[in-house]
Amino acid sequence: MAEKTTAVQIVMPQHCNGYAKPRLFGGQIMAWIDVVGAVAARRYTGHAVTTVCIDNLNFLKPAYLNDTVVQEATVTWTGRTSLEVRVDSMVERLDGSRELINRAYVVFVALDEQDQPAAVPPFVPETTEEKQEYAAAEERRRIRLQR
Repeated sequence: MAEKTTAVQIVMPQHCNGYAKPRLFGGQIMAWIDVVGAVAARRYTGHAVTTVCIDNLNFLKPAYLNDTVVQEATVTWTGRTSLEVRVDSMVERLDGSRELINRAYVVFVALDEQDQPAAVPPFVPETTEEKQEYAAAEERRRIRLQR
């Protein structure tokens, strides 16, 4: 299994909308997704990266004030200079159980010292899950290129 990059946040008042039961603002979780995804991409490539797109972002369930949000980012695919990272966001309960609240696929491009695209190491999927994710990533790329 590819190495996971993990980030943990506690949902604070400044992260929430103004509803009676304060919920995590979607823009805040998107910012956290971009950061943890970029860290995974930087670690994998050994380069600075820039976000190209968030290809797929699904809000499955809310997170609320004082919830613990755990995010796991994993490289799912690489091209010549770009790579895709899956970021799963989960609410972690006090008993340690986790519930998936969000999944996003983020595409990054690696950059050299002159801010030009840099070659990335190829990702070779090994497990069944990695092979499925890789095939799905190639299909997402095909669709993106058609747009």
